[in-house]
Amino acid sequence: MSYNTEQLQEIRNKYVARGVSNGNLNIAKTAKNSTVITEKGEEFIDFAGAIGVMNVGHSHPKVVAAIKAQLDNFTHPGFNVMMYESYLQVCKRLCEITAGDHDKKAILFNTGAEAVENAVKIARKFTGRSGVVSFYRAFHGRTNLTMGMTSKVNPYKVGFGPFASDIYQAPFPYTYQRPAHMSEDEYIDLTIAQFDEFFKATASPENIACLVMEPVQGEGGFIVPPKRFVQHVYDFCQKHGILFVADEIQAGFARTGKLFAMEHFGIVPDLMTTSKSLAAGVPLSAVVGRAEVVNAPNPGELGGTFSGSPLACAAALAVMDVIEEENLNEKAETLGQKLEDYLKEQQKSHKFIGDIRRLGAMVAAEIVKDPETRTPDKDKTSAITNYANANGLLLLSAGINSNVIRFLAPLTITDEELKKGLDILTKALNA
Repeated sequence: MSYNTEQLQEIRNKYVARGVSNGNLNIAKTAKNSTVITEKGEEFIDFAGAIGVMNVGHSHPKVVAAIKAQLDNFTHPGFNVMMYESYLQVCKRLCEITAGDHDKKAILFNTGAEAVENAVKIARKFTGRSGVVSFYRAFHGRTNLTMGMTSKVNPYKVGFGPFASDIYQAPFPYTYQRPAHMSEDEYIDLTIAQFDEFFKATASPENIACLVMEPVQGEGGFIVPPKRFVQHVYDFCQKHGILFVADEIQAGFARTGKLFAMEHFGIVPDLMTTSKSLAAGVPLSAVVGRAEVVNAPNPGELGGTFSGSPLACAAALAVMDVIEEENLNEKAETLGQKLEDYLKEQQKSHKFIGDIRRLGAMVAAEIVKDPETRTPDKDKTSAITNYANANGLLLLSAGINSNVIRFLAPLTITDEELKKGLDILTKALNA
């Protein structure tokens, strides 16, 4: 029996938990590259990428072929029960492509939250310390531990506590929203001083196992920290024996014009978490880092029933090939520049576009009520994204105040798809 859109929407309302949000109530039928076709045959240009998952595009032929080939062999013997080559090859390649010439090891999981949670477990085991530091406006997942590390209360945390203990949130710079009388350098000096004071007033360095930082804050609003601040944080961690963990879940795999965003800052993290675009939509995540750190837990202390699914591993190996073969780092910078140029042109006639920021193709436009006061305008942001989603463009917001429009289009988007999407966005801004 086949169902039409309205019938499927009724099934959603009757049988699916209300806690799962839907930015678009249409029903996806097929998807290729940056175009999604609905059950009704309507076309949507994808500027959301399943929240940063589809860097290589929907249904990339190489990824699809790899998954199909794996299906002919087996679906899941369970790596804990019997090893299989694709898991080993994914770990090998992750260790080869991540920064640093030290010995590295990796372990696979299913989701970004799992990767962050296991990075914390590894750090605690290695250091013998319990404390964890994340940052104001951070997002690290929806498990109990990662909710505690996440900053935005509503909708992620409200009513779900109590959360895990010994978790602290340090100050994080937001140069666009700095005090009007301050220069950028003065503001960076201030946030560095606040960071140092945090370790006197809130958390003691000798009790902290790890510090977890997004090189670009994702849900927080695509906020790019100044390089000087990131370097100071890294040096502080090195001085005090705190493991520096880079959360590359949204920013990794060529999104920022580098394979991993922390490369922009010249930082080699002790541990790195990855997921999202790692396997082009098949659930897979990883922790990769210094061999002696990753090796700290004993056999059986890490893992999971479905961790490192063969289908996901096959997809991940194909993704890593595609990124290299199709020069997606270069394409990310080109796409990001095109989006920046477009937004700056729109900013001339739409004063509510208060700030445009990006690292590669991780691009954001902050929507404000007034460019002088920079007061967040959540309602206008919602109106823009709602118009887009009703008229053929998948578009998402972000930020503590839900006033940032974020762009996560596949890096493989064609010029035709990009133009179609921007034409719809122009109408949304005008409306």
